[in-house]
Amino acid sequence: MPKQLIKIDVKVAKADIMKLKVDCLALGVYSDAKNSEILDSLDKKLDGAISRLKKIGDFKAAAGSSIFLYTHGKIAAERVLLVGFGEIKKACSEIFRQANSKIAFEAVNLKAKSLAICLHYNEPGADFERIGKTVAEAVHFGGYRYDEFVTQQENGRSNTFSVTLVNDNQKNVAKLSKGIKVGQIIGKAQNFARTLCNRPANILYPQEFANQAKKIAAANKISCTVFDEKQLARKKMGGLLNVGRGATNKPRMIILKYTPKGRAKNKEPIALVGKAITFDSGGISLKPATDMHEMKMDMTGGAAVLMTMEVIAKLKLPVNVIGIICAAENRPDGASYLPGDILTTFSGKTVEVLNTDAEGRLVLCDGLEQAKRLNCKTVIDVATLTGACVVALGKHKAGLFSNNEKLAEKLEKAAKDSSEPVWQLPYEQEYIDEIKGKIADLKNQATRWGAACNGAAFLGEFVKEVSWAHLDIAGKTDPAESMLKYTTAGSIGFGVRLLTSFLTNEVI
Repeated sequence: MPKQLIKIDVKVAKADIMKLKVDCLALGVYSDAKNSEILDSLDKKLDGAISRLKKIGDFKAAAGSSIFLYTHGKIAAERVLLVGFGEIKKACSEIFRQANSKIAFEAVNLKAKSLAICLHYNEPGADFERIGKTVAEAVHFGGYRYDEFVTQQENGRSNTFSVTLVNDNQKNVAKLSKGIKVGQIIGKAQNFARTLCNRPANILYPQEFANQAKKIAAANKISCTVFDEKQLARKKMGGLLNVGRGATNKPRMIILKYTPKGRAKNKEPIALVGKAITFDSGGISLKPATDMHEMKMDMTGGAAVLMTMEVIAKLKLPVNVIGIICAAENRPDGASYLPGDILTTFSGKTVEVLNTDAEGRLVLCDGLEQAKRLNCKTVIDVATLTGACVVALGKHKAGLFSNNEKLAEKLEKAAKDSSEPVWQLPYEQEYIDEIKGKIADLKNQATRWGAACNGAAFLGEFVKEVSWAHLDIAGKTDPAESMLKYTTAGSIGFGVRLLTSFLTNEVI
């Protein structure tokens, strides 16, 4: 049996930080600002240890830097962790988020069971509800470790990690508490999305993904329907069915419907469509062996959709949403679909297969058609679609394509709000022309140039009648190197915060 991952819990308190008996007390420090009264008091308690660190240059409070101090019983906490915020003029929500992830990351590395984070800068006009939400999300992000199959571990870590935000103003504490409740829901959901993505293909395959969806749906009063391979065949979902044809574990389409109690803000449901290729070998067009093991994370879009559905149900957002997850394994076998095959998709459009490793668009086109048939007028698909998007944008941003500028603007705002960045790339006629077929309606691959745009153009052919956006999150499956300062390797669960922010903004 896999072991329990670290259970993270975040709360808030008005307390005297000198009396907090915790394994670690953390404080953020600006590099060019005067110390707060609390930081000065702490420095005195520690006989000037903080001042000495600054004087000798061991801690300059640069953004992302950190240092531990041992208290030797001078305060109740065993250790003090100082984390740099950088220059105050460069302060922003993303630096603040990263600093709090860093705090949790370093505390868990130290195998701390309890952590207190002192919010000692009370800037006028600060939005403490938002601060509470951000810190809770960040702590879950930085504290996450994927080790459920590690049976032997030196100096084993704790099963629980308790984090307390501390502020000296009761009004602020009340606002922080409200934000933390939301941030905890989102943080836990994002971390479970990470766990799903990190699980190998022999543990998480299409039917097991469907089983997880059923459990989450039942726990949150979400309707869940799963189409197996026989139902997919009856419905003539030739994209999804053919991609999964060579695998022992057959494909599934998972449909989740969230209907709020009371009146919803939208009459027609918003659709979230996720690509969930639980393992992508490339099929007959086999990928290189190097790093193929990472293709267990080709279901990141599906995980983001599933866990976003859980979040909106827990937050009771007044919005109708349908989540559609297209789950399959893409494997080579005697029964696999082949380059040169012509497939008939659920929409009736035909596709000539030029590359079996361009499979994501083939499963998604059936999901997009399903969304239309469920009367969704706004459709967002989320997929680790193309390596070309990583070449274009690196691992720092996801690609955004859309046939509706207002929808694109809303997603850009949600990306900024959630610190899950996107960059809009062109969806234009010249790219559409390149995926038009000669012996079928479409072909699943165009030239090597602008391949991310061609992939989006292919998907756009199935959603002409609706407002649609495509998020190519291939570059955001795992951390950029700079992120490894405050989170562990493996999935980062990208998309949960972004989609949640988008849907939250829709009802504000």
